[in-house]
Amino acid sequence: MLGHIKVDSNNGVGLMGFATLVSEVGKMLVDKQSMVVTAESCTGGMIAEALTSISGSTAWFDRAYVTYSYESKKEMLGVKESTIQKKGAISQECVLEMALSALQQSHAKISVACSGIAGPGGGTPDKPVGTVWIAWARQGHEQVESQLFHFDGDRQSIREQTTQAALMGIMKILQD
Repeated sequence: MLGHIKVDSNNGVGLMGFATLVSEVGKMLVDKQSMVVTAESCTGGMIAEALTSISGSTAWFDRAYVTYSYESKKEMLGVKESTIQKKGAISQECVLEMALSALQQSHAKISVACSGIAGPGGGTPDKPVGTVWIAWARQGHEQVESQLFHFDGDRQSIREQTTQAALMGIMKILQD
């Protein structure tokens, strides 16, 4: 179990900036001879961008799926129509399917998937703006980790906080 991941909602990047966090994650991935794949919705590729923002990322980054629409989630990642109809795209079930499929369709050993409401619109009483689900899957592990977040701030801040939480989750997996 990953436990609770603390993300600073005041500035989006917390105590550790993206470059430092990505460097640490990259070093750990290289040390574990692992690559990562992303399956992103609300971040629109921001996690992949962060992971590839420093030189040498070809050693740890395999590929990314940016599946913003329902159709792309179904077509590219095989998310079941019934999952989207019954649970919605912003659900634990959806990100679990996204994470598993991305892992299966790549050469990576770790996947991260996210889906949420970055705002400013689109929120509902049940799923307000800032609601984000993130899931992490590992090759050879049946258990897929997931966590629900409720981030504060504007659209950019919510996307940055999601990216930070995704990267921190990868780091925690690699520390196990």
